[in-house]
Formats: sequence, structure tokens, C-alpha cells
Amino acid sequence: MSILRIILAIILPPLGVFFTVGLKGTFWLNVLLTICGFLPGVIHAVWVIAKADAS
Repeated sequence: MSILRIILAIILPPLGVFFTVGLKGTFWLNVLLTICGFLPGVIHAVWVIAKADAS
């Protein structure tokens, strides 16, 4: 996992997802989750980054 992307995901979750997948649906889902609550956005962002790094 990229440490920089994980740190960005904790500070500003959509930014970490953007650097991983770009402006796809996953990014917009993360924006929505972050607006609804900060913690769901962080969890989703870390999951997306870990999944992308594993493949």
C-alpha cells in the first residue's frame, strides 16, 4: 500500500480515492460517504486503496 495515499485517505478520503481510481463511480461514492459521515468515507477509502494495491 502506498503510505501517501493511506495518509491522504485518513485526512481527506476522496483525495486518496481520486489518486487511486480517478473520477470513476468509486470516487463519487466516497464523496457521498464522506458527506454522510467522515468515518464511513475513511473506511471506504482505505478499502479501495488496499484493494487496488492487492491486485
